[in-house]
Amino acid sequence: MQFGKYHGLGNDFILIDNRQCDQPLVSADEAVKMCDRHFGIGADGVIFVLPAQNNCDYTMRIFNSDGSEPEMCGNGIRCFAQFITELEGQEEIGRKYPIHTLAGTITPTIKGNGMIRVDMGEPQLMAEKIPTTLGKPGDKVINQSLTVEGIEYEVSCVSMGNPHCLVFVEDVENFSVETIGSKFETNPVFPQKTNTEFIQVMNPNYLKMRVWERGAGITLACGTGACATVVAGVLNGKCHRICTVELPGGCLEIEWSREDNHVYMTGPATKVFSGQFL
Repeated sequence: MQFGKYHGLGNDFILIDNRQCDQPLVSADEAVKMCDRHFGIGADGVIFVLPAQNNCDYTMRIFNSDGSEPEMCGNGIRCFAQFITELEGQEEIGRKYPIHTLAGTITPTIKGNGMIRVDMGEPQLMAEKIPTTLGKPGDKVINQSLTVEGIEYEVSCVSMGNPHCLVFVEDVENFSVETIGSKFETNPVFPQKTNTEFIQVMNPNYLKMRVWERGAGITLACGTGACATVVAGVLNGKCHRICTVELPGGCLEIEWSREDNHVYMTGPATKVFSGQFL
């Protein structure tokens, strides 16, 4: 099986041309083996380019490194778009690709030189849309108290098609994401588990973030998490609507537009190598 290996700020994926059928060519269990960094190719997830649905150009599905299937992946969809340009044999600057995902239609635009701008759609803020039981249906979850491992945190929740719990901290570099991240992910107030972002405000235009991703653990970057971070920052009065988010793997430019309420993410997608999986 042929594959391409790509990364978005170090969040890395195995890309498979799956256009010949509408179901992934490998199972979730097989994807786990492919993602193993010692006995497989090594990746945070496997992404499949499937045939079009719902008037879109293509369909994207993902298996995380633990075999779970997320609704969306921000870094992944940039890699997906760059992989499409390889499959089509051209990189057309300004070309938009409406992509069908489990989170709805997401549209990346080719900017050139490996840069992709993605219309991530509108953030969902109501508790039942996250989903979380931290708020009543119809309520937003902004700066709410959540106790994890005996410590009380103030959190905000945003869905970018997948759930995010946002925590503002004083020193993100030294925050114990490694030990506490999984406790947030599996907290019973998140019935579908959650991604968790730990954020330090450097100034209103610049945020630093580390992430514990649902189904993958610590990763070098999370595109949907960077989007959710800016939304939560705006709602908490901590940052502007156009903001740089620094992740361990690099920076993303995020805009939460006043005009259409959509979140726009701009960042790189880089091919590492291609090969054949036996």
